[in-house]
Amino acid sequence: MKKTILIFGMLALAILALLQLSSYSLISGDLTIEFVISGIAILFFIIGVFIQKKFKKENIVSKEVDQKQINAIGLSKREYEVLLEMASGYSNKEIAERLFVSESTIKTHVSNVLLKLDAKRRTQAIQKAKELHILPI
Repeated sequence: MKKTILIFGMLALAILALLQLSSYSLISGDLTIEFVISGIAILFFIIGVFIQKKFKKENIVSKEVDQKQINAIGLSKREYEVLLEMASGYSNKEIAERLFVSESTIKTHVSNVLLKLDAKRRTQAIQKAKELHILPI
């Protein structure tokens, strides 16, 4: 929160400084309005690049899914889809609606996923799936 306030404060300060510079340059007649606008654009471009680099996550988790691991576990395509929906936090009813199947079919798929991942609960299955790098999360 403090970083966000600091950055917006710096941007506001930069805008005020640019406005003062542009009004001075227009009054004195040294620069034309085109130079002032291009200078402002270049400055904001540099600020944007700086902010983007500053807030870029350095420890980005790999979003690549280990397909070999999915095959080794023996998850079917539909079971994997159910696992993805479980990881997104959907209930059995919501998963059934999203995948256009019955809720009892989803319960069967969830049960199979739990067995194949050797888990007792959904959260444990999701955690094991993350450890095995079979979830893009």
